Amino acid sequence: MELSQRILDATIEEFNEKGMKFTMDDIAKRLGISKKTLYTVFKDKETLFLEMVDYCFDEIKQYKDQLLMDDDLDALTKLKQVMIALPEKLQGLDWRQIYLLREKYPGIYKVIEQKLENGWEPIEELYNQARSEGKVRNLHFVVVKAIVESSIEHFIGNSMLIEQNITYQESLGEMIDIVIDGISSKESKV
Repeated sequence: MELSQRILDATIEEFNEKGMKFTMDDIAKRLGISKKTLYTVFKDKETLFLEMVDYCFDEIKQYKDQLLMDDDLDALTKLKQVMIALPEKLQGLDWRQIYLLREKYPGIYKVIEQKLENGWEPIEELYNQARSEGKVRNLHFVVVKAIVESSIEHFIGNSMLIEQNITYQESLGEMIDIVIDGISSKESKV
């Protein structure tokens, strides 16, 4: 495994354990490398966080692509899974703490928001397929997208889930159940 990927994986582990309070020393110790070696790969913590965001969203996109190619799933099941796709590798990341980035690294938080807003075209195609198959109601996809996107942004944008002791995965599951039940056609609910 490449050193940068090992560092990113260690960063996820440190973030889960300590939130924003982890240090570059903590990552170096976890990996058994010198801090100097760490700084040859990432010049500072902000650069590391920015790369971690790209890394996580690249993993999510790859997972979504796998789901989209899965011919064993019907369109409605695939739609449900793709909208909240979270690869196993990232299920351990405490997404509920992402809101902490907003204050300390607002530019990075803005990148996260932009990544949540983009890349919906394959999901829209899948939605249109499910609609043509009579699996979902004839609704405007932009409305469905806004509901899902806004929910995810709300989940990661504040401490609500932590305060209510709800995991990020639980919140995604409940939200998508509500959305899919709401958009499903009467025929697909039988």
